[in-house]
Amino acid sequence: MIIRLGYVAIALNLKNVTSSSTVTFATYNKLKSEEERLKKLKSVTFSNTDDLETILKYNMENNIHFYRLTSKLIPLSTHPEVTWEYEKYFSKELKRIGDIIKKSHMRVDFHPDQFNVINSVKDKVIEDTIRNLNHAVDLYDLMEYDEGKLVIHVGSSAGGKEESIKRFITNLDRFPKRITSRLIIENDDKVFTAKNVLDLCQEINCPMVLDLHHHKCKNDGENIADLLEDIFNTWNNESLPPKVHFSSPRESEFDRKHADFIDVNDFANFLNIAKETTNKDFDVMIEAKKKDQALIKLVEDLKKINYPCEFLDSSTIKI
Repeated sequence: MIIRLGYVAIALNLKNVTSSSTVTFATYNKLKSEEERLKKLKSVTFSNTDDLETILKYNMENNIHFYRLTSKLIPLSTHPEVTWEYEKYFSKELKRIGDIIKKSHMRVDFHPDQFNVINSVKDKVIEDTIRNLNHAVDLYDLMEYDEGKLVIHVGSSAGGKEESIKRFITNLDRFPKRITSRLIIENDDKVFTAKNVLDLCQEINCPMVLDLHHHKCKNDGENIADLLEDIFNTWNNESLPPKVHFSSPRESEFDRKHADFIDVNDFANFLNIAKETTNKDFDVMIEAKKKDQALIKLVEDLKKINYPCEFLDSSTIKI
């Protein structure tokens, strides 16, 4: 089994580099002319795309093969009161970013913000979600990156868990194929357990993302060892390996907030479960406050505890 580790959005080892600079609507609205507004949007977008190239090249240099793109790459791109043709100005930059990703065989994905709710009871929220997810797909298309996925939670629990899951399935019919073909669904830490999401993914034939921290915070007594093979099997029709999210609680055992780094013993225990229950390669998104530094430290810590694995490079292990 080969396991690749990834991190989220910001490379802390790169100083003053971020692909997530924003322009608030209030700031945008205060600018006096359309020319000034467009200039501001273009300036921030250029900074973001330039910094994203820097981060991707850093990943390549450090043999990091899995990375989560920021959803804030293009400022105000989905705001209902802002219309600007960013693709007209940045198609070359986005194509170049896609070329870097594909040339390096890096896996990247988006995790759209939690206000994107497929099973909302409000039409406007659903319409906004379609617009936002379409934008993410537009970026993948401009990058010419066909393997990009969108991580989504089940969402609203209005009306109870059972009705919420039914509403997710019903509302999904309103979403275009270009979105639904890229969705992967994650269990959360408050309502929808790993078993709930597994059942849903099996019904709608969609890959599932297992979040181990969320499972610890919210479960109905299920043992993850009993679910893991079935969860990984939801990826059988995909060209990508399954992925999981891993983080450690900041303070108490069931603290939902993420710690700076990863508890190496908890991670090793999960690797042991995976080794005993499935023989599939998989990728792990490290969701820790220290981002790439947490990934690097986790590998160092695995070596310190003499975990029985082969270190293929700085972010890949074989067990």
